[in-house]
Amino acid sequence: MDISQYPGFYAIAEADPGRLAVIDTDGTRTTYGELLARVNRVTHGLRARGLGTGDVVAGVLRNGIDPVVMLMATGQAGMYYVPINWHLAQPEIDYIVGDCDAKVVLTGPADVAALAEGQPDTTPGDRTAGAVMWYTSGTTGFPKGVQRPLSGTAPEAVVPLYVWFLGEVCDLRPGDGVHLVTSPMYHSAPCAHTSFALHFGHTLVLAPRFDPEPILELIERHRVTNAMMVPTMFHRMLQLPAEVRERYDVSSLAQVIHTAAACPVAVKQGIMDWWGPVLYEYYGSTESAIAFAVKPHEWLARPGTVGRPAPAFEAKILDELGNELPPGEPGMIYVKSGLGGFQYRKDPAKTAASMRGEWYTPGDIGYLDKEGYLFLCDRRTDLIISGGVNIYPAEIEAALLEHPAVADAAVIGVPDEEWGHNVVALVQPASPVSAEDLLEHLEPRLARFKHPKVIEFRDLPRTPTGKLSRSKVKAEYLGEATPDAGPR
Repeated sequence: MDISQYPGFYAIAEADPGRLAVIDTDGTRTTYGELLARVNRVTHGLRARGLGTGDVVAGVLRNGIDPVVMLMATGQAGMYYVPINWHLAQPEIDYIVGDCDAKVVLTGPADVAALAEGQPDTTPGDRTAGAVMWYTSGTTGFPKGVQRPLSGTAPEAVVPLYVWFLGEVCDLRPGDGVHLVTSPMYHSAPCAHTSFALHFGHTLVLAPRFDPEPILELIERHRVTNAMMVPTMFHRMLQLPAEVRERYDVSSLAQVIHTAAACPVAVKQGIMDWWGPVLYEYYGSTESAIAFAVKPHEWLARPGTVGRPAPAFEAKILDELGNELPPGEPGMIYVKSGLGGFQYRKDPAKTAASMRGEWYTPGDIGYLDKEGYLFLCDRRTDLIISGGVNIYPAEIEAALLEHPAVADAAVIGVPDEEWGHNVVALVQPASPVSAEDLLEHLEPRLARFKHPKVIEFRDLPRTPTGKLSRSKVKAEYLGEATPDAGPR
């Protein structure tokens, strides 16, 4: 196939309108032709309200066909689409809507239907490519919109780059694939893979929420070929009883792409033992996009790596003074992309603070091996220094998650007059377990200085993309009564 001429969703829908495009959360089926008709009507509706190139549309929409329609409508109208987490409190939503200067805000199916009402389903004129502007999670201060310049070209012009890049990184190909959407589309990776799947001509299967056994059932029923998941999902699936896991046929899976959080080696190995070598991993951020990637067989040869720089990316590891570090030495990760840059909307100072010349840092610590494969250590902000020694919480969390009674874990550093910080583990149990049991489990896995001084048991909420804010957990923990010394 000559991918330089590959046209993507809009042309596929014109040429093959009967192709199945979306299986909604309630089982409703929509063809490519029907989806394009709705997309065109909404595009006309946006223009009828006076919106033009560069204007912003915000969607506070639950997973379903409506956010899919908005992605593809703004994608051919030269507009920015801002997906907003519907779990946010109203003041948080109001802040994002105000900051992005949204001219239209959609809060449910009725709003999308009103845009389309009375509009023609004909192809709009003056079509240009739009873009999605995601707002970062805002773990430090208010969230900021990650804005990329609009290309000014036809929407079809950017598709060959998608097809080439994802083919290189994930072995995805245009054709009759089936993509399972497991996470809310207000997050960047699930949202991006939703539009990618339609440009590839794949069918979207929308899961109403992540629940391990129903996800397995969807994979079997629809013969899902590819999906985007996060490590927390893998961990929960591995906790299913063996007889439940064996009940479902997952042999159709060819690519399960994961990102968003570090995946413990034991968890990833467990899924590949079950599903086969189908896990494709990439590492990056909303700002950098896909900066590193690793295919299954590469990872099996180097367990724990998140890969080498993706096509058109360069990488280096720097110390605190900006000196480049040799292989094997941890430092700040910096990347440079040949695919174009970004800016934080209305915040040039924040944009500048994240850059060193043309190089951007996601704020993570890692090291490159001699072959250029990246291994993550942790977030710079989560690093624990105890007795002058660097301790990486992610390493301890991964070891704790290997215990069958641990559903989730967060490791934080708590101030201590003598040591600087003490290591504290907050553990969400899947079944009864004691602090002593966990310390015994850690004994052969981690050096003694990495063992938690305190182990407590509690619920640990994560976002649907598997992210857990250690800073929030730490603030809540420190706001409670001072813990007693010793494990508990």
